[in-house]
Amino acid sequence: MNFKTEPATIAAFLEDTSNLKNGWTPGVFFPETPEEVAALLRDAVADGRRYTIAGNGTGTTGARIPFGDHVIAMQKLDRIGEVEVAGDERALLRVQGGALLQDVQAKASAAGWFYPPDPTEKTCFIGSTISNNSTGSRSLKYGPTRNHVQALKIALPQGDLLDIERGERFADADGRFTLDLPLAGRVTFRLPDYAMPTTSKHNAGYWSTPGMDLIDLCIGSEGTLGVIVEATLLLHPAPERVIACIAWFRSEEELLDFVGKARAESGGVSPRALELFDRRALEFLRQRYPEIPAKTSGAIYFEEESTADGEDGCLEAWLDLMERCGSPVEKSWAALDSVGLQKLRDFRHKLPVLVNEWLSRQSESKVSTDMALPDERFADLFRLYRDACDREGFTYIIFGHIGNAHLHLNILPRNHEEFVRAKALYRKFVAEVLAMGGTLSAEHGIGKLKSEYLVQMYGREGIMEMVRVKKALDPYLVLNVGNMIPKEYYE
Repeated sequence: MNFKTEPATIAAFLEDTSNLKNGWTPGVFFPETPEEVAALLRDAVADGRRYTIAGNGTGTTGARIPFGDHVIAMQKLDRIGEVEVAGDERALLRVQGGALLQDVQAKASAAGWFYPPDPTEKTCFIGSTISNNSTGSRSLKYGPTRNHVQALKIALPQGDLLDIERGERFADADGRFTLDLPLAGRVTFRLPDYAMPTTSKHNAGYWSTPGMDLIDLCIGSEGTLGVIVEATLLLHPAPERVIACIAWFRSEEELLDFVGKARAESGGVSPRALELFDRRALEFLRQRYPEIPAKTSGAIYFEEESTADGEDGCLEAWLDLMERCGSPVEKSWAALDSVGLQKLRDFRHKLPVLVNEWLSRQSESKVSTDMALPDERFADLFRLYRDACDREGFTYIIFGHIGNAHLHLNILPRNHEEFVRAKALYRKFVAEVLAMGGTLSAEHGIGKLKSEYLVQMYGREGIMEMVRVKKALDPYLVLNVGNMIPKEYYE
């Protein structure tokens, strides 16, 4: 196992896409096997070390940035096994935690199968997507990563390697789990007793539902309870056809009406993705796509799976819905093959690139949201962001997963005064979204940047219940301290 202390090597682990500054570490370990990860944790107390687990730097919450802890880098644990067919409608794929999502998806596709989770950044580690219960556009149909994990191998904070198979370990009637471990001995803990939001996307705090499976506690725990060194993923048969389209709208109300009807599967449509671009987002995209129709107030990108026999009927149903909602069908961009589909996806993914280019010319960072409301309130979230930002006179864009009532607002401050006002508005949004039954984070997680807001979501009592779970598995606090739970709650 390599251990690096050279400044150039260390510097690469002091940043991600969060813009969090001032991290530092004495050095970085590069384990090559699950056993080496477990050995580092087993000896942590004797060696006087704490560890931060490093994904591939694609996260937005500063979770991988250390503040004095040693780093465990996961990239050498990148093995991908062979697809194992487990029935007509499912297959399994065993991968190590440092495997790239794009490589996992390619492996599944080459065998005629399909791994649905699709975060925008394809170079993330699969272990990180499990730690964050990642989603993406296809979660409208397939749900989050949690739905596609059959088994995990986890290096626990005291050095045990624990294999968890879905369906084997459940919380008892009191919400307790009991584990008998070779090194840690008997570990007993009770699940947090807080109310979970009723959103379809949620990644804020430990998952907690009556009688839940132990594997679901580990998924979305952001590496605070153990290191995901291996996972067995559930695959689906690859769809025979995928129809995709960008529909333009002259008014925001027509756009929202279209989303409501599509979500209700009005007229026979059945989307697997519904993604929004507001007018301001389209203005950014016109820099690279001048052919975007003029006088457009917004757009919806949608996908639906079909068959060769059903493709024409599927497309007709969508065109009919677009016409009923006022979309100029003749101007829409449609894709019926893999080349066209990739072009539309490239269009969708170009937006954050253009925003980052704009920000590079500014003196301030963006202020962005990852909140979601219950699905039926998708229009409320859009109007909440739009109306408040218009009142404040901000430069901003709204885009994202409107089918799950999960929209990303990016406020783009032009000076420090606007940045301060944007942060104040963000805090107001947190309070309003939580009051409306929403979640603080739908997909990006909490990390270090949002831990203070998690207290607002669950209260001190809820955070302390998370601390009790954390300390049961990590009594010496050696793993990812500072992520998700504010450090002061451990004192």
